[in-house]
Amino acid sequence: MAIKNFSFPLFFFLISVVSHLPGVASPASGVDGFQRISNAVDVPNGGSWRMLQRSIGISAMHMQLLPGGKLIVSDRTGAGLSKISLPGGRCLKKDCTAHSVLFDVADSTFRPLTLLTDNLGSAGALLPNGSLLQTGGFDDGELAVRTFDPLSSPTAAGADWVEQHSNPLAAGRSYASDQILPDGRVLVLGGLRQLSYEFFPRQENSSAVHFDFLGGNSDRESMGEESLLYPFLHLLPDGTLFVFANNHVAILDASLRRVIRRLPSIPDGFHRSYPSSGSSVLLRLSLPNPDPEILICGGAPLGADKAAVNGTFLTSADTCGLIALERDDPSWVIQEMPLPRVMGDMVLLPTGDVLIINGASTGAAGAEMARKPVLNPILYRPGLPTVSRFVVMNHSPIPRLYGSTAALDTYGRVLVGGSNPHDGYVFSDVTFPTDLSIEAFHPPYMDALFSAFRPRIIGGGGGLVAVVMPRFDYDERVTLRFEVGMFRDPQAVEVVLVAPTFVTHSVGMNQRAVALQVERVESSSPPLNYDVDVRVPPSPTIAPPGYYMLFVVHAGVPSEAVWVRIGLH
Repeated sequence: MAIKNFSFPLFFFLISVVSHLPGVASPASGVDGFQRISNAVDVPNGGSWRMLQRSIGISAMHMQLLPGGKLIVSDRTGAGLSKISLPGGRCLKKDCTAHSVLFDVADSTFRPLTLLTDNLGSAGALLPNGSLLQTGGFDDGELAVRTFDPLSSPTAAGADWVEQHSNPLAAGRSYASDQILPDGRVLVLGGLRQLSYEFFPRQENSSAVHFDFLGGNSDRESMGEESLLYPFLHLLPDGTLFVFANNHVAILDASLRRVIRRLPSIPDGFHRSYPSSGSSVLLRLSLPNPDPEILICGGAPLGADKAAVNGTFLTSADTCGLIALERDDPSWVIQEMPLPRVMGDMVLLPTGDVLIINGASTGAAGAEMARKPVLNPILYRPGLPTVSRFVVMNHSPIPRLYGSTAALDTYGRVLVGGSNPHDGYVFSDVTFPTDLSIEAFHPPYMDALFSAFRPRIIGGGGGLVAVVMPRFDYDERVTLRFEVGMFRDPQAVEVVLVAPTFVTHSVGMNQRAVALQVERVESSSPPLNYDVDVRVPPSPTIAPPGYYMLFVVHAGVPSEAVWVRIGLH
């Protein structure tokens, strides 16, 4: 008999107590203009912060975790002189400093990489072979197709960016979005003055596909077509795409190249696309019934960008919209956050919770466009009653404004970097200087209080652990073995795939988490070892082909992940 896929995190009670402590959910602006909870003292089980590197030489405007545990980070090449030289003493047309680095999450070391064109406004996706695709950018980078291969290159240890010159994008794209498709191709959609989409790899001389949906959704009160930039894209379990631009929603069938239905707008009056810059996630899918729900949080009032240019910084959205797409007539449910936020990042955790982090409480995205940084992350717990879903976490001392990023790593931490709310690098005589650091937020489940319940993956099918990054077929049955100091019960065990995301401008492209169907949990030998049988997702519409972090979650506490590859043998 299949065991029900369910867990009850042991720290839920403690976090719930924390969320009701006096002042924890009461936002206040200090004399420094920072938005933080009214009692700035750390609270128990509110997470913790660790500084990994004070400076990586660049500000982390874009980041992507790569298979094997390296984090590729980049900034725009037009930001000015960075604090790290190009590899090999090389100089380019603009200067001799690097604007991309490869960061090792295991030991926090890093090395410079070479970007040849400006990637401001670029999009990205991890390809099925483990290479990072980065598309578009600004100025000389609008048509660019860049790849970084951390695995298969004979010189992977010294790998660098490669620009594809023979077959660039069909249209110049700044502030577009990329989405991996079930067949392994990548959809590249939107961008400044681009009401279209196209596919990578591009068939030679093929044209972009006009997308009428984008053409009717800009607002005169904002900066025209800029209100459509970095649309939110999510691949749904039926293979169609959820497309959100400005405050409007369409379901796109990319194979048929047509919109099959329109959905209602979020009814709270706020706008979410860049430069209003809310953020969105497809909540964790749970097999065997992967009913999709989209959560979109934060944003700004209509016209906040124009107001900011004129020196008025409007209060950001303090709401989230949640829509359950499996219903016959989907509609948005509005939920209130404890803190307003624009330019926030939303990070899916292996537990199914969502961390909302970074950003400001007034203004809009862009240089000199926001004030009042929000220093406290918020933990959103979708499985609880609405009144208990939001918990304010402990604050970081570092403001993260425009150009900040956040991404999950294999340890279950959230890596956080960036913030450059200026036209170039500015390190002094400003309230919010350019930040070059990388820090890590440790969610509550990483607290030592729960160490006895933290599982460790020690083996399994396909040579898991013993073999580097094993491959699994769709619908394959896999046995994993883990050890844990204090076992709760079989129903407290989950196995979760998390796709690493390309993050920039509050958009986590291709972010995805899937809780696998658990069929058996049994004790093994020696003592404290356990075997769990799970089913790999049945199709690439549930989990597109490529590399995933695989976590075992026990009693709401995740293991360190191992890398696996799904599909495309």
